[in-house]
Amino acid sequence: MRKAGKVVAEMHEATRAAIRPGITTLELNEVAAEVLAKRGARSNFLNYHGFPAVICTSPNDMIVHGIPGTYKLKEGDIISIDCGAIIEGYHGDAAYTAGVGQISDVAQRLIDVTERSLWAGIDQLVIGNRLHEVGRAVQNVAEAAGFSVVREYVGHAIGTAMHESPQVPNYWPGTPGPTLKEGMVFAIEPMVNVGSYDTYELDDGWSVVTRDGQLSAHFEHTIAVTDNGPEVFTIS
Repeated sequence: MRKAGKVVAEMHEATRAAIRPGITTLELNEVAAEVLAKRGARSNFLNYHGFPAVICTSPNDMIVHGIPGTYKLKEGDIISIDCGAIIEGYHGDAAYTAGVGQISDVAQRLIDVTERSLWAGIDQLVIGNRLHEVGRAVQNVAEAAGFSVVREYVGHAIGTAMHESPQVPNYWPGTPGPTLKEGMVFAIEPMVNVGSYDTYELDDGWSVVTRDGQLSAHFEHTIAVTDNGPEVFTIS
């Protein structure tokens, strides 16, 4: 999983470096595919329930699961890039949100707060803690900044499959959840909106947008619970 995580981190670096006004989301997908090929890794996104690409590209009010295509990034956009890789049967999964050129103050604050909420959640992944403290930490950071946390899409355990049980809510669901043990691995992925947390799925059957049309950001890492604290696999 460490190996898969390093490939995902490299996909992040390559796509982040390619983000600029005028590039299409399909071209970003090609950049990520080149990394997979170079590292001898398989995509866990491509053909997953029919998904047609190796990354998800979700601009502006799109929360998650955007399909790469002809959309050209514009100055002032924000875009979430979600990447995955498989090495020797084990999965890595991570996402980030970046601005395209100069972005608005509220867009930058949304990005900063969402990333900060992710790290607040990661800090809860210690032996003996309860899993849903992750969501409480994420929610506290996001809502303290005046933003909302998406409820319908959540994090998950990960290992020999990309999505394993249990799920990891990004909010406090009212119960503490399982006790964390050494060796558990989770993909923590807060999705944070400027406005309401209500979502809407487009007719393509994949792309999820904010119902009120306001901006959304998404950050994710794959993290192991170890006796030395959380170990993030999907970071350079």
